[in-house]
Amino acid sequence: MNAPPIVNEKELLLRLRQGDYVAFEKIYSIHKEKIAGRIFRLLKSWDLVEDVLQELFIRLWKNKELIDTEKPIDAYLFRITTNLVNDYFRGISKDKKLADELWYRISELYNPFDEVSQTKADQELFRSIDRLPEQRKKVFMLCKMERKSYAEVSKLLKISEAAVNDHITKANRFLKDNYDKAIPFAVMLFCSHLIGL
Repeated sequence: MNAPPIVNEKELLLRLRQGDYVAFEKIYSIHKEKIAGRIFRLLKSWDLVEDVLQELFIRLWKNKELIDTEKPIDAYLFRITTNLVNDYFRGISKDKKLADELWYRISELYNPFDEVSQTKADQELFRSIDRLPEQRKKVFMLCKMERKSYAEVSKLLKISEAAVNDHITKANRFLKDNYDKAIPFAVMLFCSHLIGL
């Protein structure tokens, strides 16, 4: 028998607390894209975005009984995301060579006196994605934005998993070479504090 449709967020959270996996998937589908965008603005790597998203939703599932159904779930998700990103930067700060490399990359890519808003940076990212060949763009959006596995995309687009992997590798390379990777000034300051500059 199918579960009844979810009416509102509180009901969704109550069902999640009871271990309802459909409610969990609904929360994931509602929030993943917005959170992925925020993580990408900070880490500038879709691979790192995937890692943080995976850990975020693992933690959500593991701690589902502790969720306060009276509070908005997005605040809870963003708090965990912030902690995960901070953990990543702390990890980098312990590796001096990696920290120096990160600082070098950030300082090359970002000029705090430029008046480039994050919205413009996001628009630039999506313009870069739109410049991908059509099939590659489909594969990229399905894997990176919709978080589908290579196997799912392979089946959906009727191409091999090796072809999916090839498209993702080439899309990542293209975006790395063509996307204007503006980074928020606050992140630059945060990194300089961690690195000790």
